[in-house]
Amino acid sequence: MSEKAISTENDIPVQENKMGTMPTNRLLITMSLPMVISMLVQALYNIVDSIFVAKISENALTAVSMAFPIQSLMIAFAAGTGVGINSYLSKSLGEKKFKEASDSAKNGIFLAFCTWIVFAILGFFFSKLFFTAMTDDKEIIAYGVSYLRIVTVVSLGVFMQVTFERLLQSTGKTIYSMFMQGTGAIINIILDPILIFGLLGFPKMGVKGAATATVIGQIVAMTLGMVFNTLKNKEINVSFIGFKPSARIIKKIYAVGFPSIIMQSITSVMTYLLNKICISFTPTAVSVVGIYFKLQSFIYMPIFGLTNGLVPIVAYNYGARNKSRIISVFKLAVMISVSYMVVGVIIFWAIPQVLFSFFNASGEMLSIGIPALRIISLSFIPAGFCIIIISTFQALGHGIYSLIISVARQLVVLIPVAIITSKLFGLNAVWSAFPIAETVSLMLCIFFAVRVYKSSIAVLDKTIEQNV
Repeated sequence: MSEKAISTENDIPVQENKMGTMPTNRLLITMSLPMVISMLVQALYNIVDSIFVAKISENALTAVSMAFPIQSLMIAFAAGTGVGINSYLSKSLGEKKFKEASDSAKNGIFLAFCTWIVFAILGFFFSKLFFTAMTDDKEIIAYGVSYLRIVTVVSLGVFMQVTFERLLQSTGKTIYSMFMQGTGAIINIILDPILIFGLLGFPKMGVKGAATATVIGQIVAMTLGMVFNTLKNKEINVSFIGFKPSARIIKKIYAVGFPSIIMQSITSVMTYLLNKICISFTPTAVSVVGIYFKLQSFIYMPIFGLTNGLVPIVAYNYGARNKSRIISVFKLAVMISVSYMVVGVIIFWAIPQVLFSFFNASGEMLSIGIPALRIISLSFIPAGFCIIIISTFQALGHGIYSLIISVARQLVVLIPVAIITSKLFGLNAVWSAFPIAETVSLMLCIFFAVRVYKSSIAVLDKTIEQNV
């Protein structure tokens, strides 16, 4: 890798970051592959966790599935803020503003801590209210409340883990992110059966054991992230000595991050409303939705890992005004994403009954779940385009377009279509809302992509094409 010396704001020579010099095809792979691997491990944890919970009872699986929107909401705030940190930090590095990059990292950590406090309070006091609004089944409520209180009150790990991952990704050190997330997920997988079923002398905790395993894995990942950013991430300084929150930097982080938070929070709202629709037919349908979201994580998580590598590359080269590198890495990301989604469609159509067999599926669950997986999977290919385009919007500071697309997809199209089809044609017709909504999303993505290209990419100064 060829690198050239540059000067910081304090005239201290440093090396040009690889995001501005390495050939874009190799750069995207080297930055994304560690995150793809860690995301696959995380997806494996998601599935294994539900497999063990399903062995308790179907009601236990339903309860954990109903808690999923709140867990998604926490991830939305953590990851959305992380997108803002990632975009602003990488852009600052591209502009050689190294002190600004460090300040954005510290303010991002501060925001993660504040968000944890809010969710801990809400989870402790309002978990029961959340479940009683969904069902009057006392067993499901009891399972759900005990699970949700643990994963919210002890959620410092998830907020800090995501933030530390984003700091490493922003400077191109994704290999450490892989170790963080992979280690946390593996510990989670190991502890799940031990704590759920009371193995090796531990007490039998049931769904509380699943929640406890989750937060322990997150805390381990958080600790590793703290160590890696302190010892290995030399391009930023995360020391909090003399730190004061900066309203200016927080505003810049949320200028990109807040639309992403809203966008991902909408997924939680959509899942909650979808569960409400499904439970009106049978609680088994809610379990099917929960299983789908666990299974589809194997399809979507690697693509999110790809975008975790894509965003800092695009943001860095946007700051460096290198148009050719932005276009090159975008095209490669689209090709990889769509190809992988095709594989997902094939799997969901070919072996849905095998996938459900891992969850002790009853006959009723199979009759609902097999057509559900096949119909929903038709949304994967347009989603492959949309995820890359939306992530590129975020990297370029156009998070508002991502928000508009997400609102349109999940609240304007998906839920209304699901409600209408459920009343007219029954439960199996509900699943058609997914491909319909994703098709509308793709059309909006293309429309906004043309606008963003004209306003942000086409106007960049032409630079020497180096190592592309």
